[in-house]
Amino acid sequence: MFTVKTPEETFSVIEAEFRPFLPAETVSLSECCGRILAEDILSSEYVPGFTRSTVDGYAVKASDTFGCSDSIPALLTLSGEILMGEEASVPLTPGCCFAVPTGGAVPEGADAVVMIEYTENYGDGMIGIEKPASPGMNMIYKGDDLVPGKTVLPAGRRITVSDIGALASLGITRIPVRRRLLAGIISTGDELVPVEETPEGGQIRDVNTHMLDALCREMGMDTRLYGIVNDQAELLSAVLEKAIAECDLVLISGGSSVGARDAASAVIEKHGSILFHGIAMKPGKPTILGKAGNKPVFGLPGHPVAAFFITKLYVRHAAAVLTGADYAVRTTPAILTEALSTNHGRSETLGVRLSEQDGKLYAAPVHTKSGLISALAGTDGYITISRDCEGLPAGAAVNVSFYSVN
Repeated sequence: MFTVKTPEETFSVIEAEFRPFLPAETVSLSECCGRILAEDILSSEYVPGFTRSTVDGYAVKASDTFGCSDSIPALLTLSGEILMGEEASVPLTPGCCFAVPTGGAVPEGADAVVMIEYTENYGDGMIGIEKPASPGMNMIYKGDDLVPGKTVLPAGRRITVSDIGALASLGITRIPVRRRLLAGIISTGDELVPVEETPEGGQIRDVNTHMLDALCREMGMDTRLYGIVNDQAELLSAVLEKAIAECDLVLISGGSSVGARDAASAVIEKHGSILFHGIAMKPGKPTILGKAGNKPVFGLPGHPVAAFFITKLYVRHAAAVLTGADYAVRTTPAILTEALSTNHGRSETLGVRLSEQDGKLYAAPVHTKSGLISALAGTDGYITISRDCEGLPAGAAVNVSFYSVN
């Protein structure tokens, strides 16, 4: 029988029962994108390391330009030109200026840079400033981005492409990250055949092995595929024992219901314990979560749509707990294109397609049965309707969650 948990209780069980356990390893800057940081990254220096100009122009003391205009320019003595990669040999003195390029160092004593478009070079060593400058204008100060001791990236963050730039700016070439989770994937069912074969009679192709493999890899995990196992408890038990020994997390696709040939629950319990059997949601009610040591063992519904959403919602959450990852599901508000009725006493998750009309974003639900995966192929995200909600009218405001995170 099912021992059903609400979606909220499901997340709580995962957080209460599992702990991060993956060791750290050090990888190169070119290998760290998408990995989970094992410790805080702190700045050891100032970034930028010098005060620099953001425009081509003249470094000045702002007070020397107050009150100037096109008709009454401020006349400043040109003290020299600072080339890229060089520093001024002398500080700026009142009544003088230095020519500086974009990104070039600003001399000591300067507190503004005037764009070259607002100046006139008279050719006799004098520069006319035709627009007053304010202190700090067109300058980036030393340490504006980072100072020594500042946290650049916190532990638990999944490293992004933009993070690579920050790490490179500090000269950090070796990055401490968590070892990748290894997910074992098992498909069960007498009706399953490999995808390269043509099904006959009541057979179907093994969609879930490949879908779950792709989902886990998208989440930053490595995978090990154990193939198709027939609906025999002894066979499944032997394969599960091997997967638990070799992997950090195991997904069993199929056999999670309570029918006579649905063996997943008993087999998982043989190798560990059952934390719950059933989630009050549609699709995905028959989901099992077991525990073998500190390793989660999920019994997923065999229906691909149900397996897809359970993996997106709960397997992803378990992976974050095991790696200590801090993740957030990206969302966007949208307008529902049609009325939806739900009175199952379960939350309901539906894929949606997004479209923009007159500057507004609309979400069109994609109706599909849990065994039919093709309709989800064109969806942009999903919405979840609370188990306490009996339905939503067309035009209702909804929150669309995207499939990818961070």
